Amino acid sequence: MYSYLIEGGHPLKGRIKPSGNKNAALPCLAATLLSDEEIILKNIPDIEDVEVMLEILKSLGSSVRRVDKHTYSLKTQNVAQCAIPLEMAKQIRASILFAGPLLSRCGKVTLPPPGGDVIGRRRLDTHFLAFKELGARIEVDGVFSLQANKLVGADLFLDEASVTGTENAIMAAVLSEGTTVIRNAASEPHIQDLCQMLKQMGARIGGIGSNILHIEGVKRLEGTEFKISTDFMEVGSLIGLAAVTRSELEIEDAAPQFLRMTKIAFSRLGIHWETEGETIRVPAGQELKVVPDTGGMIPKIDDAPWPGFPPDLISIALVTATQVEGTVLIHEKMFESRMFFVDKLIGMGARIILCDPHRAVVSGPCRLKGAELVSPDVRAGMAMVIAALCAEGKSTIGNVYQIERGYENLSQRLKTLGAHIERHSPV
Repeated sequence: MYSYLIEGGHPLKGRIKPSGNKNAALPCLAATLLSDEEIILKNIPDIEDVEVMLEILKSLGSSVRRVDKHTYSLKTQNVAQCAIPLEMAKQIRASILFAGPLLSRCGKVTLPPPGGDVIGRRRLDTHFLAFKELGARIEVDGVFSLQANKLVGADLFLDEASVTGTENAIMAAVLSEGTTVIRNAASEPHIQDLCQMLKQMGARIGGIGSNILHIEGVKRLEGTEFKISTDFMEVGSLIGLAAVTRSELEIEDAAPQFLRMTKIAFSRLGIHWETEGETIRVPAGQELKVVPDTGGMIPKIDDAPWPGFPPDLISIALVTATQVEGTVLIHEKMFESRMFFVDKLIGMGARIILCDPHRAVVSGPCRLKGAELVSPDVRAGMAMVIAALCAEGKSTIGNVYQIERGYENLSQRLKTLGAHIERHSPV
């Protein structure tokens, strides 16, 4: 298993372009099953999760052709089977995203429980409740078996604003008979990407970017060419990295329109940046200082459904706060195991009190020291990379497979900025 060897304490400098949004690429790849025509997807990140999704598509009968490093041509003239292979499903949570397209295309799907990051319970009830409202029958016996003679539009109210639950409901509804209204829908930029792609294919979707979607079912969808948007989670990670290493970074194609709440949250840590068109410049040597709430109260950074602060940036905000003068409360509301990596930061010298599975109080700044680390999930792994790059001495991070599931060619791209990082192969 690969590991990173990192020597911290070196400032970075340069320009970097973030990858395509992983969380948009995965549902868009699954949605290619909704048409029997060619679909070309651009700006697909070159990461492990994408590779697994492509292998699943091939197993279902899709023709997959790589046009260049970030562009794929996909065509599913005939679906060979309606069952997701067990070993592939276990590798990636996004395997659940094949349920909606296969139910629409074939009227049935067999899905093993999906895998993914271990960050707490990640319920699937929202998906199945939406499918039932559209006319599907569901059986659970070790695997999930879904069948529908015909999907019929309905007025859905999702029991939570689940991103993947919303995406599955959308993909099931676009070929359903009649009108579907999805209320309490998630509206993240990756869902907007999926909806725009489907519209280019001929779907009729209104309310994109809001929490109420109106979908008029159509009989068929056509092929299209679509470009995945920038990964704003990676942009947020790079901003945090630049701040704590006191570095000047320019981030191209940064999609600043998706960073408004991130800018508010990071400003509570004294972090600011300049925007020119689609480029963000994080200046070097910022005076990182917690900005108290009115009345001198301790501020809070907490996550929420879009357009709130993204849950995937909570780990980044937490490690960044260790290098900021003052005290801040980090509140992760959505996943009960995401904060458990903080014991590794404490071992590096961070002053953090883990109040419970969802809340941590961080007091800084503190001098971090290199340590032996293991990445538990994508975002915590990136937070460990940031910690190691601003720490004194050398750190080793194991299980970097978890990091590289979400960050393309990370070590090499950071090296071009001056980071002292090496990717070591297994012995």
